[in-house]
Amino acid sequence: MAKFQPLADAVRDNLNDGDVVAFEGFTHLIPHAAAHEAIRQGRKGLTVIRMTPDLIYDQLIGMGMVKKMIFSYAGNPGVGLLRRMRDAVENGWPQPLELEEHSHAAMANAYEAGAAGLPCAVFRGYRGAELAQVNHNVRSVTCPFTGEVLAAVPAVRPDVAFIHAQKADRKGNVLIEGILGVQKEAVLAAKRSVVTVEEVVEDLDAHPNACLLPNWTVGSICQVPGGAHPSYAHGYYGRDNAYYIAWDKIAADRETFSSWMEENVLNAGPEVFADRVGKLRSAA
Repeated sequence: MAKFQPLADAVRDNLNDGDVVAFEGFTHLIPHAAAHEAIRQGRKGLTVIRMTPDLIYDQLIGMGMVKKMIFSYAGNPGVGLLRRMRDAVENGWPQPLELEEHSHAAMANAYEAGAAGLPCAVFRGYRGAELAQVNHNVRSVTCPFTGEVLAAVPAVRPDVAFIHAQKADRKGNVLIEGILGVQKEAVLAAKRSVVTVEEVVEDLDAHPNACLLPNWTVGSICQVPGGAHPSYAHGYYGRDNAYYIAWDKIAADRETFSSWMEENVLNAGPEVFADRVGKLRSAA
């Protein structure tokens, strides 16, 4: 049953050194505030999972928190590289980073398998692709009914999943509107889960079938207005494109990156997200 907590308490209770963790979101509702709290708490030795790791994973990697990343695309959307990720892979700064790369189809199926409690995902994929030559977790199985050779990958089963959503009611039911990625599957696949939301309301004001995560599926809920910034939250605020463009230069230099993280993450709490979104709205 969902427990309402301040973000710092939820991260402290659910994320441990060495955990396998997913910070999931797709285009919008990316849980930046939750990732920043994990950075403030200095977690180490993490294996991070995400279909589309972007800025928050660049920040986690640059802060020396990540030993391995399991993913299907990595980049600063619309801008280019993840520079802290590249520095870790090419130069081992601040520490070496192990990569396990998959296709989007593989990751989506792996999350669904994890949510269903299955050991692996079986699907049509990787035909003619060479990724299996460098990823030992891409394998094949033969269908016992048709003889067709299919791709197989391990199920994704995080220790903890973090997502952001628009609303939760006071019973702990969670509503997500707009584009969906694998947020539901990530929560269902994980041993523990933390959902940050824009607001807590008396009633979701939605059809029961629109409630993406009923309260019995969720571990902790934290009210963090603006918690997806600089990504957008459908119905609440838009994407901060200037932030993404600026990040490329910030992340390109180690000292600039470290100074920015000190000022904007280590010495700043979740309340800054609401302030940033307020400024974004004022400028619109």
